[in-house]
Amino acid sequence: MATSNLSHQIPRPFPTACLSFRPPSAVFNTRRHPPPPLQPWKCRKLTLKDETNNRFKWSIQLSLVEQGPPKSTFDMQQLVAFLYDDLPHLFDDQGIDKTAYDERVVYRDPITKHDDLGGYLFNIALLKTLFRPQFQLHWVKPTGTNEITTRWTMVMRFALLPWKPELVFTGTSVMGINPENGKFCSHVDCWDSIEKNDYFSLEGLLEVIKQLRIYKTPDLESPKYQILKRTAKYEVRQYNPFIVVETNGDKLSGSTGFNDVAGYIFGKNSTAEKIPRTTPVFTQAVDADLSKVSIQIVLPLDKETKSLPNPNQETVTLRKVEGGIAAVMKFSGKPTEDIVLEKEKTLRSNIIKDGLKPQLGCLLARYNDPGRTWKFIMTDAKGYMDVPLTSEYTAKL
Repeated sequence: MATSNLSHQIPRPFPTACLSFRPPSAVFNTRRHPPPPLQPWKCRKLTLKDETNNRFKWSIQLSLVEQGPPKSTFDMQQLVAFLYDDLPHLFDDQGIDKTAYDERVVYRDPITKHDDLGGYLFNIALLKTLFRPQFQLHWVKPTGTNEITTRWTMVMRFALLPWKPELVFTGTSVMGINPENGKFCSHVDCWDSIEKNDYFSLEGLLEVIKQLRIYKTPDLESPKYQILKRTAKYEVRQYNPFIVVETNGDKLSGSTGFNDVAGYIFGKNSTAEKIPRTTPVFTQAVDADLSKVSIQIVLPLDKETKSLPNPNQETVTLRKVEGGIAAVMKFSGKPTEDIVLEKEKTLRSNIIKDGLKPQLGCLLARYNDPGRTWKFIMTDAKGYMDVPLTSEYTAKL
């Protein structure tokens, strides 16, 4: 969920100071002999029964006061700049700079854990081999004295299954820094699509299994976008510009006008040019009542408006959509008007609940022609798609 204060929502299961990651000889065996919790020295009261013990206790208290936190040996902004440069290489041939990580770096995500650098690098190599991930880094920022948080998107394809399902995860990584050597000593991933992110999360495992199911849309060109955030109920996408041919429709679930826009790509234009088919077919409403509707077909992405032939019909027009941010909800079934309006209401409610500001309008995207649709997407985006999001979204991500 998008919020304006992300750092308050990030779980911190490990101490970001990473003081426990010292040589074994310097670490007390807390499993067999757990030490008593230290209380602030001001809360300890001395007795007058034993002067020797009093002096001993007082010296301990003074020692605790004088110790204070360990001095940092690193430049926080330099580490932020390093991660901006290094993390995009997480799954490419160059790889990350492993010298920036402590030998005893601790890694956790909802279904994976490793406790040293070898395991950390093995996990990266395994993901690279099985899933060929595409990793997109959105931002890096300090969120604590010895802590940096990143936000990312990872899109993967599981090559071992015949249908090669696409898995999408978005989330944050909390990177703890060892103040003694300036190296990363902990890395904790939290996924946006689940509530229980602590290892081991059954919810996380089910989320992976759910994304392995067979779900296929037509193998046709469609608008390009980047997934910024994927929650359990919707995705937030940033679309690139594209061109549509459009005309008036009757309702969101309707097909009125489809033959006119389809006729344009089949040759009913000023040069009789047949234009390659694309997907999806859009029906868009731009008013609060969802009554002013147009029907649209996306044109090939390599086309420019000035190079396209003119429509033969005056009611059919070409328009460039300038791209924008969209919240997207997927659903299956026959898109009756009642179902479409209910999905729009649900999507709008969810994004408002998460602190986002929707604009007017709604759009239904269908991946077959309007009379034979089985896979659909309800979307909302800035300025052109569905319940448009305001420009404040990227500040809240």
